Amino acid sequence: MTAEQTGPVVRTPHGAVRGRYEQGIAVFRGIPYAAPPFGPRRFRPPEPPEPWDGVRDAGAFGPTAPKPPYSEAFARYLSDPVISGDDCLNLNVWTPAPGPAARLPVLVWLHGGALTRGSSAVPVYDGRTFARDGIVCVSVNYRLGVEGYGLFPDAPPNPGLRDQFAALRWVHETITAFGGDPGNVTLAGQSAGAISAGALIAAPKAQGLVRRAILQSGPPEVLERDKVRRMVRRMANRLKTPATAEAFAAVDRDLLLRTQADIGRLSSPVLGGPTFGIVEDGDLVPRDPLRALVDGEAAQDVDLLMGWTHDEYRLWLVPGGLLERVDRLGAVALAGAMARCHAGHEVPRRYRALYPGAGTAEIVGQMVTDHLLRIPLHRLADARPGSSYVYEFAWPSLLSGLGACHALELGFVFDTGDVPESARLAGEGAPQELADAMHAAWVRFAATGDPGWQTWDDTHPVRIFGDGPPHIAYGPRDPEVALWSAAVPTVPEPSPASDARPPGVELASAVRRLRRSVGARRR
Repeated sequence: MTAEQTGPVVRTPHGAVRGRYEQGIAVFRGIPYAAPPFGPRRFRPPEPPEPWDGVRDAGAFGPTAPKPPYSEAFARYLSDPVISGDDCLNLNVWTPAPGPAARLPVLVWLHGGALTRGSSAVPVYDGRTFARDGIVCVSVNYRLGVEGYGLFPDAPPNPGLRDQFAALRWVHETITAFGGDPGNVTLAGQSAGAISAGALIAAPKAQGLVRRAILQSGPPEVLERDKVRRMVRRMANRLKTPATAEAFAAVDRDLLLRTQADIGRLSSPVLGGPTFGIVEDGDLVPRDPLRALVDGEAAQDVDLLMGWTHDEYRLWLVPGGLLERVDRLGAVALAGAMARCHAGHEVPRRYRALYPGAGTAEIVGQMVTDHLLRIPLHRLADARPGSSYVYEFAWPSLLSGLGACHALELGFVFDTGDVPESARLAGEGAPQELADAMHAAWVRFAATGDPGWQTWDDTHPVRIFGDGPPHIAYGPRDPEVALWSAAVPTVPEPSPASDARPPGVELASAVRRLRRSVGARRR
């Protein structure tokens, strides 16, 4: 008999699937959890897939969601496979023991990529190591960019997040057949995947589906609806078409992606700019998920593991020489960061005191990292009634200039340093002992809710994964967090007062100049 004929077979609500045994792990790839989101389903909430007869082959990754490629500068560091086909709402399962008797812990992974790129087929996200260590691992594809997060007057918001919710429901209903325990599900993600995971654990409709959550470099958040509408309107103006779902559905898909990429080239976490994101929708996301979690309204029994990398901003600025570019822009770049972070003069002055030898790019990068990541996650950990654990990844890449940048920790979390794609960020020769420690902590958290260090309390314990053995630092790991918090006690709401201009600086003009300069560099 062939390997395909002898592979494990599991029945899902929509039909049977046949996987593969790979190094003792049962692997099922490309299982549809929803119907192809095209034709009459374009820009609509996900619908169940059509049932199939017989046994469906699940040996290969399914189609990836439509997305533009990374720019040449970023493609040097980040892998993003493209698999053609419309049936892109699919997921993968790695399990050591398919069958309802196992009842193993489950980890559901949501990939990052700014909600515009990425997929479950990225080799760094191989779930075999979690399955090897007794965790059923599920990774999910979902709609991206304008297809998943465009805001239109004639279509419901957040279809990409609704895809993720549908996948989570699929796990709850089906994972027992693959050896998983639907009562012991950890929802995990990095960057945009972490933002999505935060929104889902706060969603009233998702209560009871998740026992634990891991937020890597991404706090729960929503964008202002007008900001997302501006992105859609700019695309519509470029395409010379109405800003409606019906009109966008009539545009050639490749042209739509090229336009999205061109409009989005001026966007970055540091600069802000036009972008896609999750919005309040009165349904799946009835209010800001961070505020719902901080106020204790949602997910009160969900344990959290969350953290950041020490030099998040370096992945945003190093590719293409943007770090040096921001340094040369000097005061203009600093003014843009102040506008981005709603900060007055006292904040950058204090950062200068902390980093007396730092260039403008480092000051800007640390300010924005604190504003976007560290402060919201600190607030969330402080407010949670359940157990919270906080970490910092501080090991610097072996590649020049990257430091402990955004996404560098992924190869260590998945213990996939042996795949070439991990070396794109880490370089050759990354320490296996660090991967052993970090991966073991994630496995332990998914299994028991305790990653192996002190839960968050008034002493603010942060587990540091860096050079040497992991250790605990107490108090704010980064002094700038304490200084920022003294200057800005809470994450400010966007308001007209946020736009106050520091003396002598025209912030709106500075931000426009900075975006134009960096955008020109990216071409």
